[in-house]
Amino acid sequence: MELINQFRYFVGGYFGVCLMDEYSLKEYVLNDIEKYIREFVKNYPVENFNYLEEAHKIKETTSDKTKLQDALLVLNKINGSMDLIFLIKDRLKTFI
Repeated sequence: MELINQFRYFVGGYFGVCLMDEYSLKEYVLNDIEKYIREFVKNYPVENFNYLEEAHKIKETTSDKTKLQDALLVLNKINGSMDLIFLIKDRLKTFI
């Protein structure tokens, strides 16, 4: 179950970064996150778990606030840009 939860926050973080249109280098960050997710799935496969279906469900049902929070976790994991982290934190303040 722990692996599935990690996958969920990685994917949520990916979609959180997708929300950050004001960050001009987001495509590079998204590419890095996608590589990280693919490597994670390859190294830690979970039997009888549909990764694509779960990713689609996360995209459709998870709130923007949660996606942005997940993005902070993922960016910390991959040593992401501090500029992007600050932008996400500023965006999160609008949800309070």
